[in-house]
Amino acid sequence: MLTVFQQSMAQTNYANVKVDDLNDTQIRQLIQRAESIGYNDAQLEQMAAAQGMKGEEIQKLRIRVEKIRKQDGTTSGTTKGNNTSNSGTEEGDDRSRTAVRINRDSANITKANNTNNKNTTDLNIFEGLKPKIFGKELFSSSGLTFEPNLRIATPKGYVIGPDDELLIDLSGDNEASYKLKVSPDGIIRVQYVGNISVGGLTIEQAISKIRSSLGPTYPALKTGRTSVAVNLGNIRTIRITLVGEVVKPGSYSLSSLSTVFNALNASGGPNENGSFRKIQVIRGNKVVTTIDVYDFLLNGVQKGNIRLQDQDVINIPVYEKRVEMSGEVKRPALFEVVSGESLADVLRFAGGFSTEAYSANIKVLQTTSRERKIVDVPNTQFSSYTPQNGDKFIVDAILDRFANKVEINGAVFRPGMYALEDGATLKSLITKAEGLKEDAFLNRGYINRLNFDNTASLISFDVAKIMSGAQADIPLQREDKVTISSLFDLRDEYKLSIQGEVRQPGTFNYADNTSVQDLIQMAGGFKEGATPSRIEISRRVKSADTVGKTSRTAEIFTLSVDRNLKIEGPTFVLQPFDIVSVRNAEGYSVQKQVKLEGEVLYPGVYTITNKNERISDVIKRAGGLTSYAYAEGASLKRPGAEKVNPTDKNAINNKEEEDKKYLNLKRAQEAGTKDTISAEIEQRLIQSDLVGINLERIIEKPLGKYDLIVEDGDVIRVPRTLQTVKITGEVLNPNSIVYLPGKSLRQYINGAGGFTSNARKSGTYIKYANGSAAAVSKFLFFNNYPVVKPGAEILVPKRAERERLSAQSWIGIGTAIASLGAIIVSVLR
Repeated sequence: MLTVFQQSMAQTNYANVKVDDLNDTQIRQLIQRAESIGYNDAQLEQMAAAQGMKGEEIQKLRIRVEKIRKQDGTTSGTTKGNNTSNSGTEEGDDRSRTAVRINRDSANITKANNTNNKNTTDLNIFEGLKPKIFGKELFSSSGLTFEPNLRIATPKGYVIGPDDELLIDLSGDNEASYKLKVSPDGIIRVQYVGNISVGGLTIEQAISKIRSSLGPTYPALKTGRTSVAVNLGNIRTIRITLVGEVVKPGSYSLSSLSTVFNALNASGGPNENGSFRKIQVIRGNKVVTTIDVYDFLLNGVQKGNIRLQDQDVINIPVYEKRVEMSGEVKRPALFEVVSGESLADVLRFAGGFSTEAYSANIKVLQTTSRERKIVDVPNTQFSSYTPQNGDKFIVDAILDRFANKVEINGAVFRPGMYALEDGATLKSLITKAEGLKEDAFLNRGYINRLNFDNTASLISFDVAKIMSGAQADIPLQREDKVTISSLFDLRDEYKLSIQGEVRQPGTFNYADNTSVQDLIQMAGGFKEGATPSRIEISRRVKSADTVGKTSRTAEIFTLSVDRNLKIEGPTFVLQPFDIVSVRNAEGYSVQKQVKLEGEVLYPGVYTITNKNERISDVIKRAGGLTSYAYAEGASLKRPGAEKVNPTDKNAINNKEEEDKKYLNLKRAQEAGTKDTISAEIEQRLIQSDLVGINLERIIEKPLGKYDLIVEDGDVIRVPRTLQTVKITGEVLNPNSIVYLPGKSLRQYINGAGGFTSNARKSGTYIKYANGSAAAVSKFLFFNNYPVVKPGAEILVPKRAERERLSAQSWIGIGTAIASLGAIIVSVLR
């Protein structure tokens, strides 16, 4: 990896990079490349040093980077370099120390990249900052080989030489075919004819000579009854030599059909100092042609691209004049300029200006014998300016501003940007924007204007007076922004609300002259139970007495409307933010039902006939209990009317109470209290809908205190006689045991294997079949166990966990006891 890195550094030397020649776009590109591979600004400077940039140029690079970051409002996103790097960089005067530091930093970067196994191509962040040589990629691209086509017809101008193979075909009265190879002396030997010298002849000349030599042997050739065809078979190899500024100079063996471009492609073309404009082909110590590659690159014309012959020499001289075109051109690069060409030609080589180019002037950075200087060339002198060697032409971008733009926004029909014409005024701009909208706020508008020093100022105007001419029109300036507000932009969005006994209660948009009947119709009309005679409208109070204790907070109106919403007589017109409430009709109520299950004669659903109907009344309507009924285990499930019929307006929601109980439990848990019952059981108990009832007493004494009034959704369940008792929780074998009269709670627990070691015996309780529960109580030192009944469930909770004392706790206790003992001894003395 170190070797590859060193080789890549040797091939990419940026010692000649001038930071002053880089524009802001290139500096931003450099920063983005560094950040993409995780380098901060300090490491960017180290990389510049590692790739050959001079110390003074690194100082300039730091200043340019800081300037760009300040303009863009950004900072170096990664961790800054070490203190040694920063302090060393600031000591720019000490050249030797800087050189030592740069070499050390370069080695550190190389080591870090080797450790992280990074690709060395990531280190070449300066790639593209050095301008490329125009045409360089022509002969180095793998997609363009200039390979000659060997399957074309034999060119008539092809010169025959040794090792060429000629195919001679006779047809007609005489039929013969010959496949003859040209000897080193340029001779072919034809049967019955003899030797024919064809070396150095073109194909056209060779055909004529062969025809005349075959004439005595084949007389039909003269009469035309026999014809002869001569073609090339195998093509010979020629030897070409490339010298001068070539990437890979030397001798090359090529096909005899090869051209100059084939040879240049095989050798890699001109090198960094080679000329693309004056490539010479030397044959017999004479220059037979000179090739300008730019003709092919710019126009696709292969002028001078002749076919090569054996022992031809291609010479690539050193370029005479080379200039750089950068900035806003279509093809920035280094271009070679020959005598007689001007800046206009160089601009043509670069493809012309880009769409964002400032074409009125081009900056030229020249190199004199002593120093550098800058020249401004206006567009009128592009054709007359003669480029000098080393010139760098910089085409800047146009300013990001408009020369004649004004803008209008708000309540006009066509808001947007418009051209500032001579004599343009505020009224003319409004007219150009198709005029004011109907909702335009006519009392005031304003113009945001830039002063001559680019500070902002605000100019207010009366829109109505400007349009009527009562106020003097305002002349507009460049970059003026006119704003005319809408009435709706200057106030809250007007709404109307309706609630109560309508089909679609909610909020609606306000419109002028909206009546109560209109809003009721928007809400889908009355529900069946609505009363139109007590409709209440609440209205905001805008001028209330804020000092008095009895100041009003709202204004209430009560009115009656026609149930069919007919238009009769004066209507009550609503105002913005009014709230309309439609009440329920007096005495209107939906049917409420209870359900009977189990051992009654006629189980099913029964409708509550009056508000004080009780459990005994419903049992009586169901025909009473059957002979198998277990009245003591009857239960009442009361989910609540809000769960059974959520639309019932008379239902009282008890969900808040349940949530309060559950939250109290959560607070106790968060405070560190250990549960003695599992969380699932507790949550089930909190959400339990069972109500403990005593059906035996209810039947014995109807309308008594145990005879509850039924509610909508109640479920009364009368089970069969139960014969088991269920034991759960902290017992060794939780199960169900056959109920035996007179058997105590402790005996049932022993039947389940007894308590576990974690059982909290004093917390044992019984849950009866009717939903009621009873817990173990304590009198003095004796436990009082509740009576076990059929169908009951005995639950043994878990004892709270106790944290064991750590060694530090025991030490603390021992220390406290010892201190207490010492105090007692000292007191007794």
